[in-house]
This record gives sequence, structure tokens and C-alpha cells, in this order.
Amino acid sequence: MSKDDKSKVNTTGHEWDGIQEFNNPLPRWWVWIFYVTIIWGIGYTIAYPAWPLVSKATPGLLGFSTRANVAADIEKFKGMNSALEVELASADLTTVEQGSDLYNYASNYGAATFATYCSQCHGSGGAGAVGYPNLRDNDWLWGGSIDEIAYTVRHGIRNTEDEDNAHYAEMPAFGEDYLAEEEIDNVVAYVRSLSGLENEVGDVTAGATVFADNCAACHMEDGTGDIAQGAPNLTDAIWLYGSDTETVKHSVETGPFGVMPAWGKNTSFIAGADETAVNAKINAVALFVHQWGGGE
Repeated sequence: MSKDDKSKVNTTGHEWDGIQEFNNPLPRWWVWIFYVTIIWGIGYTIAYPAWPLVSKATPGLLGFSTRANVAADIEKFKGMNSALEVELASADLTTVEQGSDLYNYASNYGAATFATYCSQCHGSGGAGAVGYPNLRDNDWLWGGSIDEIAYTVRHGIRNTEDEDNAHYAEMPAFGEDYLAEEEIDNVVAYVRSLSGLENEVGDVTAGATVFADNCAACHMEDGTGDIAQGAPNLTDAIWLYGSDTETVKHSVETGPFGVMPAWGKNTSFIAGADETAVNAKINAVALFVHQWGGGE
């Protein structure tokens, strides 16, 4: 073999346009690091949860669990806040001072609770939706004081979970052989006129008579409503289901029947919590909602 042959570098035999691919060996340090990572990877899958099985992964020899770590952190912070939780559970909410440790704890706790259980209906910012009240305005059925809000959260409205304590009022379905269609058109026109809306259908004057005979007992003679029995104010231009003629007519004909859960008895809300924890959670969300400024 010639000296030229000995000085040549090995190639893979591949060549493109005169360019050859070298067949140099990998650096020894790189090879050893590669072998170490393979060994480390095998050891990791033995020591820690790794391989998926039918219902769970292999637990690993070290028994490591992210779930257990999170649970431990939760218990740690629950212990740190236990004194505030006990205080909040029995607190007079009307006397909790803004800026105090109790107020700050309740506000943050209430925000988390609202996001988990209430935002689906009332919206993340509490502005509500069609059929779900806006918690930021001054239009409150069943009362907007902080204690009344806490009661509503605890017992709910027209539910079967806490029938003995839930707020309950039912608007008759006046379309079911109560009122003739002409009377309904007239009272719809009158109700809409109370908020300054114009009507193309119905006689407002005749509707006033229908209203006085059938609606004033709950909504009051002037239409301002009665929050104590859940009868909304019809003069403030705040409409839960909508103010257009067809929507108002549908409400008169069928009688809306919105339901709110009794969170004090809701299984997901109270799961794993004792009475103190449940009371604290209810008070926290009541304080959080009330601080938006719409409450009384």
C-alpha cells in the first residue's frame, strides 16, 4: 500500500459532485456521555413513575408523586391560613375592614371560589348573561346586602337541594288560560313603556289596567318591584332576559323560572370540607361579590 493510500481518510463511500462523506469515528468523550445518558435514562424509569400501564404508570422505587407533593403543599397553606379560615367562618361580614388580613384572605379566597363555581353562569367578571344576573349593578333580587348575598349563595333560588330555605317565588304563566293574547300584548306594551321603550303592538293604556289587576301585587303599582319576593323592578331598564317585545311577551306567557344551586348543600362545593370550611367559603365568595360595588 502506498504512502498516499495510508494518508487517505476513510469515507462512507458516498459522493456527491466530488464531495465525499467522511467516516470518522465519534469523539470518545461524546460516546461515553451518550452511554451515560442511556444508563441514566434506564435508572430514571426505574426510580420514578414512567411507564404507562392500563390504569396508572409504574410507581417507581422512590415512590415519588407530584400529586402527593401538591396535596402536601395544599395542606401546608391550609394550616397557615387555618386561623383566618376559622375567623372568617363566624365573622360578621359587615364589620370586616378593608385592608385587614381577614379581608385580603377572604377576597382572594372568594375570587378563586367564584372562578371555580360561579363564573360559568355569571361570567368571569360578574357581568352576567341572558338569564343570569349582573352582579355589578344595583339591581338585586332577594337583597344585595352582604348578609343577604351570603344567604342566597348558601341556600340558592328555587332549587330542590334546599327547598325549605331557598328563595322561592314563581311568576304565573299568564299565557295558560289566564290572559287573552290581546291583554298580553297590551300589558307587554305597558311594561316596556315603564322603561321608556316605544311599542308598535299593544295599547299602553289598556295594558296599565291589566297590569294593575294581575301584576301589581308583586311588581308594585308603580312597577318598581319587590326584592323581598324576587319581583324585579320594571322601571329601571335592566332586563334579565331581554327587553324586546317578543322576549317580554314570552316571559309574560310562560313565567321565567330561573334556578340557582344551594351551594351550602352542593356536593362538589362542600366535598371534603367540614362545617367551618363551608361557612368560610360561602362568606368569602359573598364578600368578593359584594366588593364589586353593586351590593347594598
